[in-house]
Amino acid sequence: MPERALRALGAERPAGLIAALREAGLPCGDLDEAIFYQLEDGQGPIAWAGLELYGREALLRSVVVPARQRGAGVGSDLVVRVMQAAAAQGVERLWLLTETAAPFFNRLGFRAAPRDEAPAAVRESSEFASVCPASAACMILALPGR
Repeated sequence: MPERALRALGAERPAGLIAALREAGLPCGDLDEAIFYQLEDGQGPIAWAGLELYGREALLRSVVVPARQRGAGVGSDLVVRVMQAAAAQGVERLWLLTETAAPFFNRLGFRAAPRDEAPAAVRESSEFASVCPASAACMILALPGR
């Protein structure tokens, strides 16, 4: 198996990311609010995730693994690496909203949380305020060592 590496994309939004988000039915209209990370193997990009920073809190969003990469631990590897990147930036807690992937995130240590427990800055993000429906599961993770 090729070595995987995580790379922060800065303002770059590659076509592969946009295509993967559309294929997965995830929003593409508010991508500028996040730092995006790309997980790469020896062949190129294989998965993406966004992180919106709000002081010591952050919103994990738009985690996407194309269908051809699923089942090989790519999603778990991506999220764990983004968790490490967040912790390195001083983030203490990660929040997320999901309509379909709660069991996946639960396996990575996230737990269900009432939406109104999220800090105001996170609740005011476009993901919370308008993009994700009220029926989406809200989840939280306290990062290790925090």
